[in-house]
Order: sequence, then C-alpha cells, then structure tokens
Amino acid sequence: MGKNREMKKSVHLEEVLKKIYDKLFATFGPQGWWPASSPFEVAIGAILTQNTNWKNVEKAINNLKKHNLLSPKKLKEIDEKKLSILIKSAGYYNQKAKKIKEFVKFLVENYNGKMEEMKKENPEDLREKLLSIKGIGRESADSILLYALDMPVFVVDAYTYRIMLRHGLIYEDITYDELKELFEKNLPHDVKIFNEYHALLVKVGKEFCKKSVPKCNGCPLEEFLEK
Repeated sequence: MGKNREMKKSVHLEEVLKKIYDKLFATFGPQGWWPASSPFEVAIGAILTQNTNWKNVEKAINNLKKHNLLSPKKLKEIDEKKLSILIKSAGYYNQKAKKIKEFVKFLVENYNGKMEEMKKENPEDLREKLLSIKGIGRESADSILLYALDMPVFVVDAYTYRIMLRHGLIYEDITYDELKELFEKNLPHDVKIFNEYHALLVKVGKEFCKKSVPKCNGCPLEEFLEK
C-alpha cells in the first residue's frame, strides 16, 4: 500500500487520532500496562502472550516465579522440556519454550543478560536485532521495546487493525509497519502516550469492537464510525 493511501477520507489524521485517544482515556481511564515486576518479566510475558490471553500468561509467569526461574541465568540453564511444562498454561508451550530460550541466549550473549544494557541501543537498530531472533515477531519486538525498555515505539495488534479499518481510517491491505508508522507520525513521540493508546485500543476492542459481532451501540468510538 502506498503511503499516500493510508486514509480513506480526507481527514486530518493527527486530529482524529487525538480525539480517539481522548475519548477512550475519558471513558476507561489509565490502563496501567504492562503489569510486571521487572523489564525481563515484561519481555518473557511478551513472548508468552502470543496467541493466548493474559490470564494464561499470568499463570505461566507465576509458575516460573514459584520455581525461582524468572531470570536470564536460570532460564538459560533450565532444560527446554522442563520449561515447556512450566509454561503449559500459555499454550503452544513447546514453541514458546524455544522462543524464550532463543531470547535469553540473545540477551546473555549480547548484553550480559542485562535488559538495561539494551536501552543504550538505538530503538530502530535494536528492533532489527530482536526481529532476527527466531520466534520474535513485530508485535513481540515492539512490546519489548515499549513496555520493557520504555522506548517510543508504537505496538500494533489485531485490535488496532480492526478498529482503524472499521472506522474507515486505513485500507484493508495496510502492513504492520505501515500502521505502526501511521501512529508514530501522527502522535507525540511519547512513551506514555504510546503505552496508553495501545492499551486503550485493546480495551475497547475486547469490550466493543469484537471480531465477529461488534457492539457499536454504546461504544465510546461510535461517533467516529464511517457513515
């Protein structure tokens, strides 16, 4: 999709995105994402949350904590099969155990196992490095950058795409990176705003803009629907 086709209507996107944010924030308030005790926990959570809900991730995280395994050193040493059993609640546990192992290996070999060392990197360069890790996709990489490392990177997910498409603000064939760029170009480059905006879109997506049967009546974004 060409960059000049990012909107269906001749509207001022910066203004529309601000109005959507203000409306959602006024309706739902701050979301307090990402619930974790450390940047490393956020990173592991970003991997575990692929294709599952947060309740299942919490069970897996708590299981790792219970066994005193939530550290790069411990996860590097643990047997992969044992790890997969401990994170079983998150689903796709064999694949996710491999992904966690790959991420931990990357962290230890490149940053001495310290998340804070990653913060010294340029966000774009670090994103490319994260994407080179087997099993780390765009959404997971961006979640790590934003929520674990406090870098101004917008996280795009299925809710983001669905809401923007249904409100006539994007074309159906927009790519992940184009949609990410759309937000980053039209919002203040602020970690707090990127954090809240993504979380608020997830909130309204779960409660109103559902995949099969959306609840448009009463949705805080009803006024923004394409007429």
